[in-house]
Amino acid sequence: MGGLTAGLTGATRPTPHRQPQQRPGLPRTTLLRGAELVLTMDPDVGDGTLGTLRHADVLMHDGAITAVGRRLAAPAGARVIDVTGRMVLPGFVDIHNHLWQSSIRGGCSTQDLYGWLADCNSATLAKIGPDDMYRFVHLAALDALQAGVTTLVDWVHPIPYATSERYIQALDDSGLRFVYAMMQSEADADLVPRVKKELLDPLPLASAQVSVHAGMYAVNRMRRFREIARDLGVMVNSHVLEHPDDRRDDPIRALRLAGAFGPDLLMNHAIHLTDDEIALTAEHDVRVAHCPLSNMRLASGIMRLPALHARGVKAGLGHDGGTNDTSDMFNVMKAAVGLQRALHQDAEVHPTIPAVLRMATLGGAECVGMADRVGSLTPGKRADVIVLDPGTLNFAPRFDWISQIVLNGQPPNVSHVFVDGRARKAHGALVDVDTDTVIREAELAAAHVRDT
Repeated sequence: MGGLTAGLTGATRPTPHRQPQQRPGLPRTTLLRGAELVLTMDPDVGDGTLGTLRHADVLMHDGAITAVGRRLAAPAGARVIDVTGRMVLPGFVDIHNHLWQSSIRGGCSTQDLYGWLADCNSATLAKIGPDDMYRFVHLAALDALQAGVTTLVDWVHPIPYATSERYIQALDDSGLRFVYAMMQSEADADLVPRVKKELLDPLPLASAQVSVHAGMYAVNRMRRFREIARDLGVMVNSHVLEHPDDRRDDPIRALRLAGAFGPDLLMNHAIHLTDDEIALTAEHDVRVAHCPLSNMRLASGIMRLPALHARGVKAGLGHDGGTNDTSDMFNVMKAAVGLQRALHQDAEVHPTIPAVLRMATLGGAECVGMADRVGSLTPGKRADVIVLDPGTLNFAPRFDWISQIVLNGQPPNVSHVFVDGRARKAHGALVDVDTDTVIREAELAAAHVRDT
């Protein structure tokens, strides 16, 4: 990508950690052999709602899943990975994040949403240039990847084209499948179409959404952005009723007036919906992103997930950037379950353990219109696959492995990660990544931002 700006004053430019493309001679076929448990998330492939298979194999070829079953034959030249005693499942789908906010991890920890936005979020974003942005985003993207996230939706605040260029390069270099949900300023009305055409469309793992701020004060602007999204054939993405004071902006009414309230809308947080708004959300097939750890951190409240589920609303899980503080979908799943149980004093309330595993995989893919490609180990879908090792101090001994994924799992249990059939983590380590350099460059960027 051209047109990159100068790096940090007095420091070297960040090294592009671009992953090499398929190397000559590397097998394009991989067989995961002998998994103790495979959760396909497809009832037509395995048993029950999670599509469970025991003692099974997963075959990947040319970036796609070609077969799931027992005693599959290894094609000639295939790479065979012994996963005996391990679990295989689809990669996690994180449908709401702000990766650049790795720059403020742990920051403003005594603030609610509005205090955090003013003192950490806005104050820091204004200081981040293109190369600093690369360093922060690359760090956070690799953190998500090593924790088992294979698809990620990144809600990006208004930033210049040159910064977008470096942001997208960092995402692409990480090896994630990603959705770049971009917001544009009034002063740059052509930014979203230009970024999509020039920076995202050439990348096979990238796609786009249009981000908006929902409120009656901005209906005309939202309407214009909705038209841009429609012209580009992408979804609209908005924070909605994250804080009780957001009610004054009447965001649901604004989204409806702007013509954005439908199946191509993803609402993040949606904590303080009324009964009528939940009914409308279901009626119009609007999708929602639940970010329980962030909502807890900012004292924002608890999403009415059981009520949304009862109406059939599609919901997935998100990390939400700087107020999730790290990438750990196991922790997000456990919080999503635990919050509702504590609130309702009911151990069987939605989401159950199987339901939250589905939310973290296929449910998230459904929310962002990607269920035809990812979210389950269905032959024909893209090979976004993770392998979990339960033979660890935090996970063993075996009792109920499906529950243990949610209640005991941690990112180090993710031994292998495949995105589009390509190994991005193997035997517990990221492939072709110098993590010490990535961390050192992020620290340099943080020092530079602090001194600005």
